[in-house]
Amino acid sequence: MTKEKDLTKSRKPAVEITLQKKGDLAHIIAADGYEKPALRGFAPKFQDIVDYIVKITHEIWEEHAIGTLYDYYGTNMRIHTSSGDIYTRDKVIEGTIQSLAAFPDRRLYADEVIWSGDDDSGYYSSHRLTHEGHNWGHTAYGPPTGRKISYRAIADCVIVEGVIVEEWLIRDELALIYQLGFDVHEMARRMAQQESDSGRQFTVPAEPDRLRGQLPPEAPPAESADFNIGDFVRNAIHEVWNWRLLNKLDDYYSQQYICESASGRRLYGRNQYRTYILSLLSPFPDLAVSVDHFCALADGPDRYRTATRWTMTGTHTGPGVYGEPTGKQIHIIGVSHHLVENGKFIQEWTLFDEFALLKQLYRPS
Repeated sequence: MTKEKDLTKSRKPAVEITLQKKGDLAHIIAADGYEKPALRGFAPKFQDIVDYIVKITHEIWEEHAIGTLYDYYGTNMRIHTSSGDIYTRDKVIEGTIQSLAAFPDRRLYADEVIWSGDDDSGYYSSHRLTHEGHNWGHTAYGPPTGRKISYRAIADCVIVEGVIVEEWLIRDELALIYQLGFDVHEMARRMAQQESDSGRQFTVPAEPDRLRGQLPPEAPPAESADFNIGDFVRNAIHEVWNWRLLNKLDDYYSQQYICESASGRRLYGRNQYRTYILSLLSPFPDLAVSVDHFCALADGPDRYRTATRWTMTGTHTGPGVYGEPTGKQIHIIGVSHHLVENGKFIQEWTLFDEFALLKQLYRPS
């Protein structure tokens, strides 16, 4: 087997978020003319949906008000992760207690909240945050290490009348395990075996939904005369990732583009981003990316903050950073936050659970 590589190296005015120094909550400043939503069913202490997300996160994790989960999470809610779904509020409470026991001084810093919706249809939020703390308690990976950790996560939530009814959670678990001092490959093998022994069912293998038999990928919709931020993002993902039109990077991405991706990757410029795309296409030649949800906030003329939730599928049949091909299929969810200005991507924050990807490659046949 080839030597495994270290994966950690490599037009309505919007609510503007001004983040203060670490330790402070995000302060919400309403732009001129912005009409705050009524927030039907929410507690009066919440000014708007961003305020709600930031404050409940602070209460639960930093004030250790774990019991407020009974107020903020639905009884039969579900959390989707790349390692499987978590069902019911009681399981969320259980996981929160275990996580706080492992990292009692955990801090969660809000980096961004992008949202859409209203009181009638419900709200959708995409919350990018940074976790920091010391491992002073037991984790699923082993005994306390005493090490300080810092990793990113993104939580997408559906909120109806002040209650979270569904969530998609993406953590940079590989970065966390690496910082704790464990071998990520050995840990992935061990946990994949444990999950298999417990009877956990994996996704039934199927051809990625990118090609239709021997036909090329479906063409993106024709561009309209007026710039549409949703079409722009969807077309960019489809043409670059599904059509493999890497020459289109010049059309969609700024020359000074910066991307922060999973496992601590930081990419500068279109050439590094192109190399990053090829590093994922090589081990998964049939890789397909589908957009599952999109929302955006306008920051002024020709400037947007966007959140895109997507699913990545593929078969490990090629060489690359994940070692010798295993023939296993992957099914991974991820979220990308973009800053778009003057019709170009300026900056990106993308997250997918690369440790879950390794577990899927190491699962027993």
